[in-house]
Amino acid sequence: MKVALVCDWLTNVGGAEKVLLRIHQMFPDAPIYTSQYDPKGIDWFSDADVRTGKLQKYPAKLRKFLGPLRQRYFNKLNLSEYDLVISVTGAEAKSVNVPNGKHICYCHVPTQYYWGMYDAYVKNPGFGLLNPLVRFFFKLFVGPLRKADLKSARKPDYYVTISEYSREQIKKYYGRDAVIIHPPVEIKDFKAAKKEKEDYFVVTSRQVNWKRIDLAIKACMMTQRHLVVIGEGPENKRLKKLAAGSKHIKFLKLMKKDKLAGYLAEAKGYIFPSMEPFGIAPVEALAAGCPVIAFAEGGARDYIKDGKNGVLFAEQTAKSLAEAIMKFGKMKFDPEKVSKSADSFDETRFDKELTDFINEKIK
Repeated sequence: MKVALVCDWLTNVGGAEKVLLRIHQMFPDAPIYTSQYDPKGIDWFSDADVRTGKLQKYPAKLRKFLGPLRQRYFNKLNLSEYDLVISVTGAEAKSVNVPNGKHICYCHVPTQYYWGMYDAYVKNPGFGLLNPLVRFFFKLFVGPLRKADLKSARKPDYYVTISEYSREQIKKYYGRDAVIIHPPVEIKDFKAAKKEKEDYFVVTSRQVNWKRIDLAIKACMMTQRHLVVIGEGPENKRLKKLAAGSKHIKFLKLMKKDKLAGYLAEAKGYIFPSMEPFGIAPVEALAAGCPVIAFAEGGARDYIKDGKNGVLFAEQTAKSLAEAIMKFGKMKFDPEKVSKSADSFDETRFDKELTDFINEKIK
């Protein structure tokens, strides 16, 4: 069987890229088609046959502007030689045509800036001084963009998704049914780091506005709790300015997996303030025996059991999170039980579930 993989872009490290990496390891000979590839931003695919097109000439930082061009690029790709195409996408990669084979779409969530997070995106598109201009043109063109996205959503033969939340969103916006196969998490690597607990919380992710790291900083300043912020991104300067003068907030750059696992194993808790379709990082924290304080929407509902391996907070505000931190402080969590709650999300489970699905659908 001749297989190809497709993804929206490969310009930075994130959860979607971790999923693609695992599928690449399952199908190492399958070429990867994508709109833009930056080996400096993500060095995980040096052994892969990564294929790009005309959009490669644009700088990776312009990715946000290229949605309509990406849709056109993927729609024009000639994938007629493949028996199976697996798209890993939360945006335009599902637009590919597979005339002579089957197309399985591993869809994180319907394109969020068109659908579920449209209001939040319009409020803050993330372009700084250009926000008013971007907001104006986005509102002007979102109608035809949604129409094109819906047309693309009809192309895959089968949908697989990452959480119950995402399954509901795919049904709501695309009218398609999806099977849940939770993303692969490197459980064993994080279980190895078992240490005595210290008096600090951790938040780690790409520092972009919708991750709401600002809530974690504000809440820890309000409750006078120590917080270690691990990661980098365009919001880094703003977040440091927000925490300026506070002795409770510490910033660290991206670090290797073993060192990160150590921080998680020592931490009192992990804070997950964003609304995400799944969230691999908090499951890594669980594996390290670190209970999680998470916003009670999105994928977190699939793995955070309130009072058992973490605490859920109801509103995406600093006040609600601060209240959850105070509640968390009155509770006791067994690191071994917390770690065990992550076992069902390991990589071998993902491999088996995806392989079984492919074998069932591709006779």
